[in-house]
Amino acid sequence: MTVRFVKLNSQAKIPVYSSAAAAGADLCSLPGDDITILPGETVMIHTGLAMEIPEGCAAFIFARSGLASKRGLAPANKVGVVDSDYRGEVMVALHNHSASAQTVAGGERIAQMVIMPFIRGEFAEAESLSQTDRGDGGFGSTGKM
Repeated sequence: MTVRFVKLNSQAKIPVYSSAAAAGADLCSLPGDDITILPGETVMIHTGLAMEIPEGCAAFIFARSGLASKRGLAPANKVGVVDSDYRGEVMVALHNHSASAQTVAGGERIAQMVIMPFIRGEFAEAESLSQTDRGDGGFGSTGKM
């Protein structure tokens, strides 16, 4: 699948898959100045890229496991969604969950992007819903003896 992109900044880094079987392509901050994110702070990090996600798909922006587990930096919205009709810059709202300031180096890998197809539901109001064994058991209700 081809994903067309435009560099909005000549220094922007092209997304790269770090291994042959990687599902996510690494997104990088723009090379140049380092960005310090204080504890509990969220900063919009520029990638300098706009993309044309194929119709019927969306790009989902996930945390990079090492960045999240070792430094406490992860997307503020947990998973970002880039719709196929969006043509603006892809940015990452990076949140510092740690107790200390964290610095993102210019050009550093900040998130990973997975392109996936999706199904649009057709919503239909009903008088009732079908019955299941679980029923309306919510948070923490499964797995109880």
